Amino acid sequence: MNEMNKMEAEVREYYGKELQSSADLKTNVCCTVVDYPDSIKSALAKIHDEVVTKYYGCGLTIPTQIAGLNVLDLGSGTGRDCYLLSQLVGESGSVTGIDMTDEQLAVANRHVEWHREKFGYARSNVRFVKGNIQELSAAGIESDFYDVIVSNCVVNLATNKRAVLEEAYRVLKEGGEFYFSDVYCDRRLPERLASDRELYGECLGGALYWNDFQNLAKQCGFNDPRIIESHPIAIENASVAAKVEGYRFYSVTYRLFKIGELEPACEDYGQAVKYLGGMEEQDKFFTLDDHHIFEQGKVTPVCGNSLLMLQASRYARFFEFYGDFSTHYGIFPDCGADIPYSANKAETQNTDTNGSSCC
Repeated sequence: MNEMNKMEAEVREYYGKELQSSADLKTNVCCTVVDYPDSIKSALAKIHDEVVTKYYGCGLTIPTQIAGLNVLDLGSGTGRDCYLLSQLVGESGSVTGIDMTDEQLAVANRHVEWHREKFGYARSNVRFVKGNIQELSAAGIESDFYDVIVSNCVVNLATNKRAVLEEAYRVLKEGGEFYFSDVYCDRRLPERLASDRELYGECLGGALYWNDFQNLAKQCGFNDPRIIESHPIAIENASVAAKVEGYRFYSVTYRLFKIGELEPACEDYGQAVKYLGGMEEQDKFFTLDDHHIFEQGKVTPVCGNSLLMLQASRYARFFEFYGDFSTHYGIFPDCGADIPYSANKAETQNTDTNGSSCC
């Protein structure tokens, strides 16, 4: 058994046999600490106790405006998020959960009919599939089918994260999005920590260095990853904290859009949008990400990527759009990048004592 297969086997053992409930986790890393909106609280109250008790997650991975959509949950576990999504997409939508752990799938499947009756549906809109999130095609997950993919603190457990992102890109429709929460580190972990069984099971050992994730997402087609929210993780276990002393971990919720025209950076084309209001839970203000909040009725300048994320997605009907891509004005201001060249000749001379080029 190679190292990658060995780690996957240990993850199945950890989440299938060692953990019987969220109380068995050794750290708080895979425990969601968020203030749920009222609609989410109401939906959670209708989910079976056994499903909720064995839930593990590090964020809220439920995007807005998903009624009638087809949603895929990567690493669905006992199905808590799937049954939550089931209520939000409605009977006309569908939810597929994929997981590789037999024990958790057994819990999820045991309550399919219970939830159908609880929700008052004529037929269940949820199904669970056994499979590896790195190999969605092997599990029969078809291309260009899903409007939204969600995942809650699971991608870090995958040994081949590139494969996860490539498969997610494949199965999403154009204009769809991968909306997920996971754990990241402020630097690359050395092999001795990355392969530590306890750290891996607790969602720390598999955490990517944040900049490696950003670059990997772009390489897989998800240009311009957007952060919804992030917060540092305080590891409330002394022995685990001692192992990773000097490393900082963060819980981060990302949204990655499958839009072919997106650019790797925010470019300025003189465009703007106006939010018309009317979106579920966000009637007056719509949050695209942690630095793009649109107020109803206000015309707001945006970069080309932000315009496309709104115009080419399910959010288009809630906005008016101004401008096109005919004229480029350089990098969009305040988007984390600027021209990297020296402002003037004197500045260059001050940093180059012999006046010669390095090339």
